[in-house]
Amino acid sequence: MSAWNERYGVMREIVLTGLNHKTAPVEIRERLAMNRQECMEAIDALRAHPHVDEVLLFSTCNRVEVLMAAKDGDAAVTAAKAYISDLKGLPVEQFESSLYVHHREEAVRHMFSVASSLDSMVVGEPQILGQVKDAYYLTASKKASGPLLNRLMHRTFHMAKRVRSETGIGDSAVSISYAAIELARKIFGDLDGRKILLVGAGEMAELAVEHLIHHHAGDILVANRTLERGVKLAERFHGSAISLEEIPEALKEVDIIISSTGSTAYVITNDMVKQVIKSRKGRSIFFIDIAVPRDIDPAINRLSNAYVYDIDDLKEVIDGNIVSRNAEAVKATRIVEEGVVGFSHWMEGLSTVPTIKAMRSKVETIAVDEVEKTLSGLSGLSDAERAAIRRMGQAIVTKVVHDPIRFIKEGCHNRDESHVLSYARSIFNLDE
Repeated sequence: MSAWNERYGVMREIVLTGLNHKTAPVEIRERLAMNRQECMEAIDALRAHPHVDEVLLFSTCNRVEVLMAAKDGDAAVTAAKAYISDLKGLPVEQFESSLYVHHREEAVRHMFSVASSLDSMVVGEPQILGQVKDAYYLTASKKASGPLLNRLMHRTFHMAKRVRSETGIGDSAVSISYAAIELARKIFGDLDGRKILLVGAGEMAELAVEHLIHHHAGDILVANRTLERGVKLAERFHGSAISLEEIPEALKEVDIIISSTGSTAYVITNDMVKQVIKSRKGRSIFFIDIAVPRDIDPAINRLSNAYVYDIDDLKEVIDGNIVSRNAEAVKATRIVEEGVVGFSHWMEGLSTVPTIKAMRSKVETIAVDEVEKTLSGLSGLSDAERAAIRRMGQAIVTKVVHDPIRFIKEGCHNRDESHVLSYARSIFNLDE
């Protein structure tokens, strides 16, 4: 997937930079996490940058990544880092050590792995594919993707579908929400009768409710910024909805709080919990924060009988639940590698197109000229006979260029691409 020589037109490089739960702690991820509006603004800004031709950006609780097509991949990465730094008011040197940069095949492999959930904290979790699709639809709606990223993303979705259908990587559904409930079970032994407060009524919260009901939890309260949405979720699971303003009062009674909002500030503060600790009379209260940025002030951990776990703390729980998926992940990795090879061949094919077209055009022009010159000197031929001679001329063109085309395609795949194209163009004198 190397660049074309300037002589033949410049091939854009696929490059990706970002950070995730493996390379950056939650303290960094929450500083760089972007909401939908910020993603839209970032797409516009980066697409307008002279070093970026196509761009896709996605931000989840576990990763922030920028995928680009550019003539100069390194310059595009520098532009992306600078923009994120300015947007978030965080000097590049404070997060640069957490970044990874993937060029060409490595970028393609990374995208296939992410969408197939091989790079997730919970291997095999289904949510990431939907998040990648949403990111692509957003960038497509902004007309910020082009031939390379469009092709790559469609292949990415195809690879993820293959992994799901041909392996058992998604069996025994596991999610961040599931891990949160598992942690709560380890804390209390069982959840029978435990009072639960869910803060946020999104997909994470909905999955958590399903797991809680399965484990016979007690009363379930749902607090959400939009009360109507909180009511709908609470009614669905026979719980009760409260407003965010009622959270301090609810903290006096509930045992477990699971929070997953999109707030940029703490929803539950240290002072809020400090005021209810005495009224709880020594009863422990557990907070599980699965939001990025975090919803719950980690300082609460310093209060007596109060315990806070964030999304990174869930990793230990998750690791214990995915052992059975390792063999399936090996199969999935093989499928991904097949996809990378296929995409690489497609990219290599792009680099040969101008030379092949120019070569065929030159031979075809010569053949047509000679056939027409010959026909002009012949008399008494019928229209059918003239058409047959012209078809013969086209057949000769196809046979003449067949072996050179095969030489170019196989040569670019197995040898130095620039040398092969240079030889072909020299032999046919295409740069005259």
